[in-house]
Amino acid sequence: MSYNDGKVSVLMGVYNCASTVADAIHSIQAQTYRNWELIICDDGSTDNTIGIVKKETESDPRLIVLENDNNYGLNVTLNRCLKVASGEFVARMDGDDLCKADRFEKQTSYLEDHPEIQIVSSWMSMFDENGEWGIQRIPEHPTKEQVVTGTPIHHAPVMMRMECLREVGGYTEDVRKLRVEDVDLWIKLYAKGYRCYNIQEPLYAMRNDKNALNRRKFKYRINSTRTRLEGCKALHLGIGSYLRSFKPMIIGMIPAGIRRKIKKSIEKINKKAGN
Repeated sequence: MSYNDGKVSVLMGVYNCASTVADAIHSIQAQTYRNWELIICDDGSTDNTIGIVKKETESDPRLIVLENDNNYGLNVTLNRCLKVASGEFVARMDGDDLCKADRFEKQTSYLEDHPEIQIVSSWMSMFDENGEWGIQRIPEHPTKEQVVTGTPIHHAPVMMRMECLREVGGYTEDVRKLRVEDVDLWIKLYAKGYRCYNIQEPLYAMRNDKNALNRRKFKYRINSTRTRLEGCKALHLGIGSYLRSFKPMIIGMIPAGIRRKIKKSIEKINKKAGN
């Protein structure tokens, strides 16, 4: 059966990724699923990102380019893309990542076969200049408690039904949602009764070095905790979820060296579990 009927609108916000954006675009162009459009919005880059993107559009009419007049953040940028999107499904892609050629085929196939599911994501492999260094696994059926207290849905590889995304008004355009616009979105979708399925294989490769977690600014950890506490209320969760919502801020108070040791221990456990 062919699942190339439902159009996929790919939302890509880019900022200063001149060295990687062409490869990201090419990984979309290599998809076995052919019915897609790629909407790229440059969020005020100061390098040649927009020049490279515009050059790529010359040979592929499925690429649509938008430009912000300033740097507004991912939530505003993705909403600009969403306003011109025309697909039945909405997928995400970042300007410095890659995805497998059968990503869209597998995600659209699952959504077509499972009308009770509105969101589908997948595991992610992590890579840097030295190659792949790990896999981020997430649960098959994320619960509302996990949505609020953890990261059970990967944002970058996600695909959603357009009607559901529009029903909740897309991404919340609030500076207090920066870096947690995805968590806020899952909360809004789950509050409507929508649910996610995670494909249990890495269909997406995220460019990320091993120390990225240690560089997360504390103000974004505050954003995360605030959003999660709001989610507890919206999803009518118990006191345990409220307490676990403070995890991002607590982690930010732990010295970086200790965080690295904890992270390495978790990676060893996950690797052993995967064997």
